[in-house]
This record gives sequence, structure tokens and C-alpha cells, in this order.
Amino acid sequence: MASQITRVALKHHVAGGYLKESDFNVEKLPAPTKDQLKDNQVLIRPLYYSVDPYQRGRISGVKGSYVESYHVGKTITNFLVGKVVVSTSKDFNEGEVVTHNNGRWESEYIVDAKELSKAPLQSGADPRDFVGVLSMPSYTAYYGTVVLGKPKPGETILVSSASGAVGQMVVQLAKARGLTVVAVAGSDDKVDYVKSLGADVAFNYKTCGDYSTAIKKAAPHGIDIYFDNVGGSFLDGALANINPYARIIVCGAITQYNLSSPDQVYGVKNFTNILIKKATVKGFIILDHYNTQEHADFFKEVSKLYKEGKIQYRIDETEGLENAPLALINLYEGKNFGKSVIKAKL
Repeated sequence: MASQITRVALKHHVAGGYLKESDFNVEKLPAPTKDQLKDNQVLIRPLYYSVDPYQRGRISGVKGSYVESYHVGKTITNFLVGKVVVSTSKDFNEGEVVTHNNGRWESEYIVDAKELSKAPLQSGADPRDFVGVLSMPSYTAYYGTVVLGKPKPGETILVSSASGAVGQMVVQLAKARGLTVVAVAGSDDKVDYVKSLGADVAFNYKTCGDYSTAIKKAAPHGIDIYFDNVGGSFLDGALANINPYARIIVCGAITQYNLSSPDQVYGVKNFTNILIKKATVKGFIILDHYNTQEHADFFKEVSKLYKEGKIQYRIDETEGLENAPLALINLYEGKNFGKSVIKAKL
């Protein structure tokens, strides 16, 4: 065990605008010891930390959201996968790989055993897969596409932020179900990547011009499912192109996460098209759907396809917990390429 650990804490809430590294404290603290463990506790050493768009809301200090804001001066938390160093619980042994949905951005810490789950490595998964291809964003893609989208072979799905943690899985799950996939990404390299995943048509939203026109060109017969990761004016363009009985799956709105003031919030103009086209709009929070049959179905299907090489999943890996603030900043500025994770220095 180390004599010191690294910890990333929130320096102050940031209500609007883009994040800066100075919004966080990266600290050195005395390492926890096995003598500090109480009954049914575990000392774990994280291996990989997940970095996700939803964390922006937790940094803002907003109240009344679906997940509690981070507290100033306290450790940042999120999904992670780690290894048991010492345990006083009969359920966990030294060396076992575990997941923690409320894991701390600390290089070692003590936690109650009841908060941990064993990572099912017998499926052939690598520890990183539990913040990657088998993680919360992938399950988000599965639930939104398969459960809420109710896809039918021959339909057309539009996916924004298609090279990201959620989008790249949506593309592949939709293709596996016989859909025509229109994918949208923010660079030519990302467009090439989503095409390699099976997207039938893909375009760069930064260079395509008017969104509604670009979508109509990519999907001349209209959109049956729109998987929305971005909100804003692109959502408007999508609504202008929906077919009767379309399903709009609202997963995220990253274009609205870093606004400096409320008057910058985009007002959707094509909302009445939902009425005219008899469309359905479904928002969801994936945390509500853990430990369900759908979660088990996701894990079974995606782990099998991934093991067979039928699913790809790109990771954008940052090494060192001390670089976690930069990883978050890059995510919100669109500089990541794939699912953003932090690899611990061991």
C-alpha cells in the first residue's frame, strides 16, 4: 500500500461556461491503512475511472436534479472499476476486481462492502470493459435504442454524437437489428470511424451547413427514430425530418451543458411537428433501470457480441488520476474520441 494517495476534489461549483483545471483541486493525502477498516469494509485501489457527460450537472451545483451535485471540497465520484487490496468482508477477497457506481476519484480508499459488486470476469471481459463496452453509457445506448426505440427492420435511425460513449453503441445495436443508420459526428476522423462501425450514411455536423437540409439529404425518406445526445438546434433539424409515429429518445443535451447564462438556452422551434407526426418523445435516466431484466439482457447480448468480435468500442484513455480534470474538460469541448476513461498509475 502506498504512503500517499492522489485525490481529485471540486474547488467550487461552476454554474455555467466551460470548465478549467483551476476548478478542481488535485491533492496528496495520507493513504488509508488496513488498520482503519471496520467490519464489512473493503480497501480498494481503482484501476479505471469513468468520465461522463452527466457529471457537468453535478459540478454546476444545481439543486433538484436527478442526481446530487458534488460538494465543494469533497472528492469527485463516478463509476469505476478497481481491485480489492484488503477486506474485512466475507464477500470480497484480496485481488478481486470490483465495480463501484459511486466510486471516489482517489487512488485508494475504504468503502462499505455493500456498495461494491464483483466484476464478472468469467465472461472474458477485461477490467477496463466495466467502464467501457459494458458500462453505463453502453447500457444507456441499449435501453434507449432497444427498449424505448422499439426498432423495426427497415426503419431509419438518426444518431447524434455517434462516435461518443453512447452513440457508437447505438450505431452497432441498430445495425444488428436491420435499421438504416444515419450517424453524425464532429470531425472527419469520427465520421470515418462511425462508418467503419456500419453506419449507412454519416456526416460532420461542423461542416454540413443547415442541419435540417443535411439530415434530409442523408435520410430522404425521413427519420423513424432519433437518438438525441446533443439537444439544441440539431434537435430542431431532426424534428423537421421525422416520419409519422417517430420515436425521439432524449438521452442528453451536451450542447446546452456549458452555457454561460439562461438566455443562451436554445428554444426548439419545430416542436409542433411532434403533434403533426404523432411522434413520441421519451426521456430517461438509466440509473432507474439497473438490476432489471433489461440490464441482464444488455449484459448478455453485448458481452457475447464483443467477445465474438462483432462489436467494436473505442476508448479515449487518459493516464493518471491527476489528469482527470483535463479529461473532463476535453470531454465537454469535444476533444475526446470514444468513451473517456482515466487509467490509474499503478
